[in-house]
Amino acid sequence: MNKTILVIGYGNDLRSDDAIGQRVAEKFASKNLPYVKSLSIHHLTPELAEALASVDLVIFVDACLTSETSDVQVKSLLPTATNFLPSHTGDPQALLALTKAIYGYCPKAWWVIVPGENFELGDRLSPIAENGVAIALEKIADLIQKTHTIIH
Repeated sequence: MNKTILVIGYGNDLRSDDAIGQRVAEKFASKNLPYVKSLSIHHLTPELAEALASVDLVIFVDACLTSETSDVQVKSLLPTATNFLPSHTGDPQALLALTKAIYGYCPKAWWVIVPGENFELGDRLSPIAENGVAIALEKIADLIQKTHTIIH
C-alpha cells in the first residue's frame, strides 16, 4: 500500500512575498511525484481536515517576515489542545487538532516557514523570497525522502 504525503502551501498570492507557500506547493505539484499531493491555497480552512485524515504526512508551507527569522525554518507540529479553527483562516496546529477530533487520526506534520520582506500588493517575489523558495524546496525534498523511506 502506498503511503501519501500532502504539501499545503498557503498565503495571499496578491501580496508579493505572502505567496511563498503557494509557489512552493505549485513547484511540488509540477514534479508529479506519485505519492505526493500538493495544494496551493489562500487560507487553512476546516474543510482541509478530510484531506489530512487520508495522508501519512502533511507539510505546511507559509511565509513570515524577515524580522521574525532570516532562515527557512522547519518545525515539527503537533495538534493544539483545542480544535478551534476560525472559518476563514487558521493555523496548522488547530487544523491538525480538528482532524484528530473528527477522524480520530492526525498525520505526522511539519511546518516550513520561509522569510519574505515585501508583503505589499503585487505578484512578484522579492529576491529574498525567491531564495527562500529554493531552500524550502530542498528542505521539503529531504523531508519527503526521509519520510518516504521510513513509511515504505
